Amino acid sequence: MKTKLVTVIEEDKQREVLPEAGKILQEGGLVAFPTETVYGLGGDALNPDSSRKIYAAKGRPSDNPLIVHICCMEDLEPIVQEIPEAAKKLADRFWPGPLTMILKKTEKVPYETTGGLDTVAVRMPDNPIALGLIRAAGGYVAAPSANISGKPSPTLAKYVMEDMDGRIDMILDGGTLGIGLESTIVDLTGEMPEILRPGYITKEMLEEVLGKVETDKTILSLDSKTPPKAPGMKYRHYAPSGELTVVCGSQEKVVEHINKQLEKACLEGKRTGVICTEETKELYKADFVKSAGKREDEAKIARELYRILREFDDEKVEIMYSEAFDTAGMGQAIMNRLLKAAGHHVEYL
Repeated sequence: MKTKLVTVIEEDKQREVLPEAGKILQEGGLVAFPTETVYGLGGDALNPDSSRKIYAAKGRPSDNPLIVHICCMEDLEPIVQEIPEAAKKLADRFWPGPLTMILKKTEKVPYETTGGLDTVAVRMPDNPIALGLIRAAGGYVAAPSANISGKPSPTLAKYVMEDMDGRIDMILDGGTLGIGLESTIVDLTGEMPEILRPGYITKEMLEEVLGKVETDKTILSLDSKTPPKAPGMKYRHYAPSGELTVVCGSQEKVVEHINKQLEKACLEGKRTGVICTEETKELYKADFVKSAGKREDEAKIARELYRILREFDDEKVEIMYSEAFDTAGMGQAIMNRLLKAAGHHVEYL
């Protein structure tokens, strides 16, 4: 299969290409496209064969649910058994936007799309290219991130091409994306709304709309037999090729410890990298030291994280260390992705 890469930043190009891309999806093909979070790998959400193709292209376990993307509220009703009041309130506040809601599915959504679950994850992306593609495809596009399963999610089309060339029909290049981390996922099927994956929409923001919201505390091991309730809960995700360790502690202790470990790795002939902030970037002695931004600028850190991990792969870095970012707001989401990328390899000082 030859993968077609098309730049669609200009509106004229979107009008020209989106009908073609929509037809590919309607005919059972796969198209990667930009959202406000990361690039998605789209297929017809109501076609079991399309979902199977998504799993195959990514090398993704088939019990890892896909998110169904819609472009208008009218399209939600046919795919869920009911729209609870909480879902209506969240949609009014956050859609289009980086929020995924889990609801009970109807028979219209195949189990191939939901990972065998009786629930469906749904969101409405805040990106004109994504919304145009969903509309052109018939209204329902299943789309996980457009990367090989387990690797860092792509925020640039070149990384989609790196992973998906020859595996899918088309890639829509919409340029650099704004948020850089996947959507927040909230489960609305229980008695209490529950966050299953943190993201740009924080717990505090959700509680402003709904009142009390819980956060899932369960960490599933890699060999767990329990089906994941949401994308990304069960398996190692976002991981670079090399070995990543997250180091937690005071700035002084973290810098001292990481530099000692870098020295050991250097003596072993390993290529090394560090993820840090503007405040500490001059303090490390690695082959590649990459600042994700100023520590108080969580949005920038979130936006830069996957790009840095991908660059480490480009640079064939073998040993990586990252400072921790467990702060309020998006800090929880950043740490969630870092811990998964590191396979929960964390050192506390």
